[in-house]
Amino acid sequence: MPLKFYSCLRRIVMTKLIIPPIKCQGIKTKLVPFIMEHAACPENGLWIEPFMGSGAVAFNLAPRRALLADKNEYIIAFYQGIQNGTISGSVVREFLEYHGSLLQQYGEAYYRDMRDAFNENGDPLYFLFLNRSDFNGMIRFNRHGKFNVPFCQKPDRFSKSYITKICNQVTRISQIMRGKEWQFVCAPWQESFLFATEADYIYLDPPYLGRDTSYVGEWSEEDAVALAEWAHATPANVCLSMWKENQFRTNPHLYEYWSDFTWYEYSHFYHFGAKRSNRHPMTEILAIKR
Repeated sequence: MPLKFYSCLRRIVMTKLIIPPIKCQGIKTKLVPFIMEHAACPENGLWIEPFMGSGAVAFNLAPRRALLADKNEYIIAFYQGIQNGTISGSVVREFLEYHGSLLQQYGEAYYRDMRDAFNENGDPLYFLFLNRSDFNGMIRFNRHGKFNVPFCQKPDRFSKSYITKICNQVTRISQIMRGKEWQFVCAPWQESFLFATEADYIYLDPPYLGRDTSYVGEWSEEDAVALAEWAHATPANVCLSMWKENQFRTNPHLYEYWSDFTWYEYSHFYHFGAKRSNRHPMTEILAIKR
């Protein structure tokens, strides 16, 4: 294995994993060491993520140059705010302490007021508040583009320790960004491919096919096939992160469109409910072009 791979792995092992302040379905934080074992920072090119999501992979990898894109404008606006200094740990603390105290006082009614306000103003701090106080940390929008996730039913959600944890995550992300040539872009995934060169590395973590997350719209079979075609056509190296199988079914799309890539497997567990019987293994793969 090349020395630069070992260097990345050593940094991940020796330091605590970076946990993003924004939570997303399918967040890859626990898989970061596995991803780092096989994906590589480009030495002279761009690290490109057309589906940035929470940013967990990029924040832990910390490439010198990166294009981080997502269709969710609020995630992009939040990280742009951290990058330009308008969102900091202290700003987040003041916001969450104020609105958290009102949430504790008025409960679900106040959560709904904040959700209505966000659907009018699109403020990234309101987005953070909702993301950390809604049901299961979900991000979901209706067909009219309105955030519609219900309350988590925990009026005391924003305890002092919880707020400090979030603020520390924001501060850590800010520190990682310093001195880096990173660009955060709200754009369809295709735009990230347009100017990719052989020196670049594209990391793909697309939505699961057949699952309507309402994250920023549906992900269809046509979308998945188009992504595979673009991944094969681009001169850049490509690393796809995708589920392969569980005890109930396999992913036929992976075998049909990505079988010529090199596969690396990792088994882990998704845990739903309190019973051990509800704990099921899932095999994830990284499919790498070269």
